[in-house]
Amino acid sequence: MTAASTEGAPRPRYLHAQLRRSSSTVLRILLGTQLRRLRERRSITLEEAGRAIRASHSKISRMELGRVSFRVRDIGDLLTLYGVTDEADREALVSLVSQANTQGWWHSYDDVLPSWFETYVGLEQAAGSIRNYEVQFIPGLLQTEDYARAVVRLGHPAAPADDVERRVRLRMARQEVLTRPDPPHIWAVVDEAVLRRSLGGPDVMRDQIQRLLELVALPHVTLQVVPFSVGGHAAAGGPFSILRFSEADLPDVVYLEQLTSAVYLDKPEDADRYLAVMESLCVDAEPAQETGRILAQIMTEL
Repeated sequence: MTAASTEGAPRPRYLHAQLRRSSSTVLRILLGTQLRRLRERRSITLEEAGRAIRASHSKISRMELGRVSFRVRDIGDLLTLYGVTDEADREALVSLVSQANTQGWWHSYDDVLPSWFETYVGLEQAAGSIRNYEVQFIPGLLQTEDYARAVVRLGHPAAPADDVERRVRLRMARQEVLTRPDPPHIWAVVDEAVLRRSLGGPDVMRDQIQRLLELVALPHVTLQVVPFSVGGHAAAGGPFSILRFSEADLPDVVYLEQLTSAVYLDKPEDADRYLAVMESLCVDAEPAQETGRILAQIMTEL
C-alpha cells in the first residue's frame, strides 16, 4: 500500500507545527478536515471508513466536522485505510489527538453552557476576527455585567439566581479575549433599536452605552449603527456572526443562533453570501467614525 497523496494540502507535520497553540475546538476541526481530505483522495466512502473503526458513517461525519472527540486507535486505523504509511506523517496527526481532546476553560460552565453553543465559544476564543450583526441585543463580547444579567433573565425567566449568575460569569469570561495580547478584531453592526431599547432600565443602559464608548476607542473594536431611516436591508433574516481564523485550513464559519439550537455554516458559498450581506449592512450603516457621536446623543436621551 502506498502513501496517500497530499498534493495541494498542508502536510500533517506542517499542521502540527503551526497549530500547537490553537484551541482544542480548532484542532478538532482541522484534524477532521485533514481526515476528510485523505479519505476523499482515496475515494473511500463514509460507510467504508466507519466499518474500519467499527462505527457508523455518521460518526465519521461528526469526526470530520470536529464535533466529537477522537481516539488514537481510530485515527491510526483510518490513516492505515487512507494509505498514510509514512511514520512521521502518522505521528504528526496522531499527536494532535490529545490536544484536540483537551477541554477548554469554558467546560467548567457545562452546567449552563448548551452543547450547541459550546462549539461557538471555542471558535470565538480562536478567531482572528469576529463580525456580528444584531437586531435586539448588544453583542455578547461588548456587554456590561448588568446588561448581560438583564439579557440572561429575559431568556431564562424561571432560572434561579445562582444559575443566572453562572451564565453572566461565563459571558464575562468570554470577554477576556478583548484584553489578551493578540485580541481578535471585533466588527459589530447593530440596529439603532438595540441602543434605544432600555433593557434593564435607564441606569443599566447608560452604563452600557458608556462601555461601548470606551470599547470603540480601541483599535480592534469597530461598531456601526444601522439607523431607523434605512428601513429594510439585506439582513432581513436576522442576526448572525462570521468568524475568521488565521489557520489557512480553517474556513470562515457563519453562526446562526436559534431559540434552542444553532446552525454552523462553513461551506464557502454560504460564507460568501453572508459576507456579502455584512458588507451591504456596513454600507447602509452610519460610518464607524460617527458611532461615538451617535452613542453620546443616545446617552443624553436616557
